[in-house]
Amino acid sequence: MKIAFIGLGNMGGPMALNLQKAGHTLSAFDLSAEACRKFAAEGLAVAASAAAAVEGAEVVISMLPASAHVEGLYLGGDGLLQKIPAGALVIDSSTIAAATSRKLAEAGAARGVAVIDAPVSGGTGGAIAGTLTFMVGGSEADLERARPVLEKMGANIFHAGAAGAGQTVKICNNMLLGILMIGTSEAIALGVANGLDPKVLSEIMRRSSGGNWALEKYNPLPGVMENAPASKGYAGGFGTDLMLKDLGLAQENAAAVRASTPLGGLARNLYAAHSLGGHGALDFSSVIKLVQARAA
Repeated sequence: MKIAFIGLGNMGGPMALNLQKAGHTLSAFDLSAEACRKFAAEGLAVAASAAAAVEGAEVVISMLPASAHVEGLYLGGDGLLQKIPAGALVIDSSTIAAATSRKLAEAGAARGVAVIDAPVSGGTGGAIAGTLTFMVGGSEADLERARPVLEKMGANIFHAGAAGAGQTVKICNNMLLGILMIGTSEAIALGVANGLDPKVLSEIMRRSSGGNWALEKYNPLPGVMENAPASKGYAGGFGTDLMLKDLGLAQENAAAVRASTPLGGLARNLYAAHSLGGHGALDFSSVIKLVQARAA
């Protein structure tokens, strides 16, 4: 299958490599020349432009930072939807507003191009290992077309509902993730302030009623988990500014449907303060620095 892959960041690059390793013919592109050079060196076929990448593509996959980037890529008079062959399938794995995904799906239908939203969970480790979770919005038929491709990048594929539903699930998930990371950070910081060994404390909580994904796989304190971003200077992983963006999407959606999300709003404010403190490019688990600073 000929696949075009647009967006070679921390998530998109490894996802594209997994597709190529699975035997698909790939043509990839990113606006970052550095990202293009990096993944070309790893054997990925890189096109000169996004338009060149989609020439003759049966499937187009995008992994971009925000709604504005997705709309800028696909929509408008010179957007990529005008260049993608009719009958092709677009899989947008960006985390964006559900309204943007619905807009893209409608524009695709008018051009004879099927579109599904398929944001992911699992972090950079999941992208590299090919064990991501896909949350899909779109028709059952289009999901079945996409499934053989998604299975090469992920271990779990869920159909959330119609167009935009995948994005709604993703912002609910990431709102919870942002909240639990702050709570986990507060608990660890409190224990350390009382002289507890953070590894012992984390293990006890992991096996108790406070157990959660952060304690299992993503401990926010350096030195507790060797492979967690915290032990690598908070490099890579999922950036604070990306978490802040997702929490903003959750709050916008909550306002639109009149849902009460007080902890989500508080989490957004705390990540905003952390970002303003100069930590926006660090992994979101670095929010423990904000808690530790308050405790000092």
